[in-house]
Amino acid sequence: MGDRVLSVVLNGVTGRMGYRQHLVRSVLAINAQGGVDLPTGQRVRLRPILVGRNAAKLAEIAERHGIPDHTTDLDAALADAEIYFDAQVTPARVDATLKAIAAGKHVYTEKPTAETVADAIRLARAAEETRVCNGVVQDKLFLPGLLKLKRLIDGGFFGQILSVRGEFGYWVFEGDWQAAQRPSWNYRAEDGGGIVLDMFPHWAYVLENLFGRVVSVYAQVSTHVPERWNERGQRYKATADDAAYGIFELEGGVVAQINSSWAVRVHRDELVEFQVDGTHGSAVAGLRGCRVQHRSVTPKPVWNPDIPADTRFRDGWSEIPDNGEFDNGFKIQWEMFVRHVLAGTPFPYTLRAGARGVQLAELGLRSHAEGRRLAVTDL
Repeated sequence: MGDRVLSVVLNGVTGRMGYRQHLVRSVLAINAQGGVDLPTGQRVRLRPILVGRNAAKLAEIAERHGIPDHTTDLDAALADAEIYFDAQVTPARVDATLKAIAAGKHVYTEKPTAETVADAIRLARAAEETRVCNGVVQDKLFLPGLLKLKRLIDGGFFGQILSVRGEFGYWVFEGDWQAAQRPSWNYRAEDGGGIVLDMFPHWAYVLENLFGRVVSVYAQVSTHVPERWNERGQRYKATADDAAYGIFELEGGVVAQINSSWAVRVHRDELVEFQVDGTHGSAVAGLRGCRVQHRSVTPKPVWNPDIPADTRFRDGWSEIPDNGEFDNGFKIQWEMFVRHVLAGTPFPYTLRAGARGVQLAELGLRSHAEGRRLAVTDL
């Protein structure tokens, strides 16, 4: 049985994520390794068709990587493809993805899948009714640190899990005296920006897949830096939130607190860390590392502010070994989706799951506006 070629439209490869993680580190990396292995023994290589609004940028990327197919005409690209992938800015995602679904293409998108729950559900329903394979990127589940954390959960390390505390973020420069390391649209609500819409969909699937479905949310949202400078050096008003402080109640009674900020200076080992506390032990997981402390070696601090602390608390934690090799999380999920399309293997990260992420973001913003805890209903 010979190898198969699968044509894939990649819409939005001129952006940071679309280019680095999806084109270079996923699609091209899959081809460099010889393709995706199917259960039948067949291997599948991907034929990328680059789509975007800027013909010159598309041509430059295509030439850099030896890709013959690139166009600004989405309709023409869809006519020649089996899978549509969307990494555009969020406001452009719904219409393009609906067009792909109407054309009978399998669809895979970045998150958030939409700006509103209504549009996110519209996408999910369209895919379900058309019976096309559909999926949404949920990359953080495949981070080495969270894979180690999942291993601990599955092995019963924690006993009863009580709480989760997450810290995510870093200082994003304003763009005047140092260039910003995120695009300016991230800080304009009218362009789909905001850390709640960006990060709460991540927290939805991380919490759901590791600890349990979110049943309520309370959030405090802020725009700490009111003015920034765009890519052309022009000052603009930041209309979107750059920090959010959320409390999420999970089914089973676990409480999760997650701070998300682009206006915080990092004083931790990694840009994101989750501390999980249970009756039998605790763990702190980041992007790659994961440290644990069992109850048998937990120290017994006594509060006394009048004398210096002589316990080196961090020394009482042990590093979890890799016990295996970890591939790029975006690439792993691409391979899963290709197998889902061609071999019918399971793929739980659907547009319906993506809609739950948008729902959590929408409820987080509402919670802040109304100053109250809100229930999360089933979609």
